[in-house]
Amino acid sequence: MGSVIQTQEDRSFDKETFKKEILSNLKVLFRKTLETATKQEIFQAVALAAKDFIVDRWIATQKSYKEQDPKYVYYLSMEFLMGRALGNNLINLCCYKEVAEVLEELGLDLNVIEDEEPDAALGNGGLGRLAACFIESLSTLNYPVYGCGIRYKYGMFKQVIRDGYQVEMPDNWLENGNPFEIKRAEYTQTVKFGGYVRIEWDAQKNRNRFIHDGYDAVNAVPYDIPVVGYGNNIVNALRIWDAQPVQEFNLASFDKGDYRQAVEQENLARNIVEVLYPNDNHYSGKELRLKQQYFFVSASVQQAVQKYKETHNDLKKMPEKVCFQLNDTHPTVTVPELMRILMDEEGLEWDEAWDITTRCCAYTNHTIMAEALEKWPVDLFMRLLPRIYQIVEEINRRFLIQVEERYPNDYSKIRNMAVLYEGQVRMANMAIVAGFSVNGVARLHTEILKKRELKDFYEMMPEKFNNKTNGITQRRFLLHGNPLLAAWVTEKIGTDEWITNLPLIKGLEKYADDPKAQQEFMDIKYQNKLRLAKYIKEHNNIDVDPNSIFDVQVKRLHEYKRQLLNILHVISLYNQLKADPSMEFYPTTYIFGAKAAAGYKRAKETIKLINCVADVVNNDPDINGRIKVVFIENYRVSNAEIIFAASDVSEQISTASKEASGTGNMKFMLNGAVTLGTMDGANVEIVEEVGAENAFIFGMSSEEVMAYEANGGYNPAEIYNNDPDINKVLNQLVDGTFSKGDKDMFREIYNSFLAPSYGRADQYFILKDFRAYAEARARVNKAYQDKARWAKMAMLNTANSGKFTSDRTIEEYVRDIWHLEKVQVTL
Repeated sequence: MGSVIQTQEDRSFDKETFKKEILSNLKVLFRKTLETATKQEIFQAVALAAKDFIVDRWIATQKSYKEQDPKYVYYLSMEFLMGRALGNNLINLCCYKEVAEVLEELGLDLNVIEDEEPDAALGNGGLGRLAACFIESLSTLNYPVYGCGIRYKYGMFKQVIRDGYQVEMPDNWLENGNPFEIKRAEYTQTVKFGGYVRIEWDAQKNRNRFIHDGYDAVNAVPYDIPVVGYGNNIVNALRIWDAQPVQEFNLASFDKGDYRQAVEQENLARNIVEVLYPNDNHYSGKELRLKQQYFFVSASVQQAVQKYKETHNDLKKMPEKVCFQLNDTHPTVTVPELMRILMDEEGLEWDEAWDITTRCCAYTNHTIMAEALEKWPVDLFMRLLPRIYQIVEEINRRFLIQVEERYPNDYSKIRNMAVLYEGQVRMANMAIVAGFSVNGVARLHTEILKKRELKDFYEMMPEKFNNKTNGITQRRFLLHGNPLLAAWVTEKIGTDEWITNLPLIKGLEKYADDPKAQQEFMDIKYQNKLRLAKYIKEHNNIDVDPNSIFDVQVKRLHEYKRQLLNILHVISLYNQLKADPSMEFYPTTYIFGAKAAAGYKRAKETIKLINCVADVVNNDPDINGRIKVVFIENYRVSNAEIIFAASDVSEQISTASKEASGTGNMKFMLNGAVTLGTMDGANVEIVEEVGAENAFIFGMSSEEVMAYEANGGYNPAEIYNNDPDINKVLNQLVDGTFSKGDKDMFREIYNSFLAPSYGRADQYFILKDFRAYAEARARVNKAYQDKARWAKMAMLNTANSGKFTSDRTIEEYVRDIWHLEKVQVTL
């Protein structure tokens, strides 16, 4: 880190120049001096000074792309969970240390300035963070990419905890503007909704023409955010689309007194980009989600075709220069939209258009859970996207002919594989039918897709299926998030090349038994625990002991991820310590962080339960601080970096067969936390890399889970009746212990185990795995007390995390799916 950077004029990074730029930006932007500027204004000024360096490289990158005419991947995703940009950009420009020194000379702390930047509210969970890691790795590896998404005004929501409940507040991340983005109004596209399709005969071409009429239109205006490669002068773009009315304001309607009509166009546009994942428990929410998907896909695909045509005149060769990667089912309308453009606007025949589309589109599946594979009601789809629906119908008709030819009279194949079935448009099926590649995101996940969820497709078209185990960028999650450990790794392995070649971190293995190295490693962990303890004190007003075990579960809140198993076991430990205060138990701080979807009732009840348990346990003098429970509000990338660095135990406890991959598990591992988990998702591969003796694995296998789901035979009531510990824990949910005497507050959670209002009793096998989980946690508690053993385990986790870099994942996508070429950029 801290190597010299150069600008286009070939001048090396000059501290004085950078300092002057900051002061000049304060003057020009805010009419302020350093003494009178706020911290936010100073952040803006520093960000713009950094942007100056970035734009030099951005221009040079575009120039090289123009000269070399490379193939592009368009990475289409509803979410990009980028985190803060300033620190990461400075690291990838290789001038973080110098900028920190410049600010120090001005009497400022770069860490404090970084804290002024809000996290970009463009994503929520692992899907969005993966997309962010991927585009950063593509840039670092010298590949051309456009990330394509939506410029959400308020993101999903800002989570506030009030009286233990999650309250959703707008996340107004653009309140002070985004200093790194550039508006590209010259690339504005028009996107059309509703209306009808009329057919005209084109005598010249001897074919029907399909004309979309009577529609509502919005303008999609792109904003480009730079994605800086590490130390290689490459800057790619994350292109996020804002919706703006085609006609800003209807003065005629306003003058007539029809004020609502006057701003109708504006409201149509504004609604599309307001929030990520609007609640779809109702029809209008579903409509808005589909509108969002088509909005950013149509704009991105139109732009991609236009860009291709600027320098190429044969559309049939487009697959040689363009690949659309669909990140989950959300962007699947790419398929019919590309067909629409090629046929209706470019005049190609169906077969020609289909040949191009099926060689341009590739699909990543992110979920095993059937209910998460998107399906849209036909009436909604047809009304909102009439021409697109016609194309989907024809895709389905032609595909079912193939199915019938291959499997005559096998109605089960049609039922499972049709794109249109029982009044629904099934997006995953369309992505598989049209995509030339279908990949899962961890080896176990891909095998389950092939053998179970997508079995019929795999049988018919096995050549499409492949696995690409997810990865994370070490530049954000080690170099930026854990600078103490990053410096130590460089010192120990004698090079900083791990920054772009993570497998070199294996060089730490030889120190795993060295007492001095163990002490240094654990001292760094302690410093990071102090940093997190300070954050918890500031935000939760809870004192936590940095000498305690930091046992952490941070991720989206979903029943299959089993935050409930975790907190129920904490209740069980609390009961044991109450009954026997002399019980041998090493003090542990249980840390949670999670957002629940606004319409997901049980997930929100789980957050309330965690906070209620925290209130009781943290304030019980009998426990004397041996257990602490903390719920970190508004979990996001910036506080995640602090959390991963400080964690001792990584809770990866999803019901086996449910988690596609997980990437939090990799971030914990990189930072020297030990996995406590089931054999699910990428945990399987983590254990393979680090060795079963350096992880704590428990619970049913995916085969056992799937067998119970298929054949029945699991009765949670039996466990409840025969295990007094579990019996007591569940009864405490409804006897008022954790709810100030309110016996109904957690009745719904209690019922979910024994007599649910929907679904199977204990659908995610929490009681079935409870005993095994309790035993695994006891093993963790004992192991931690052997300091040398724990230090060795933690160090081996870091040393064996090399496989899980997103750089490796991207090289696999390039080799097997995208077939891109590296582009060199010189200034």
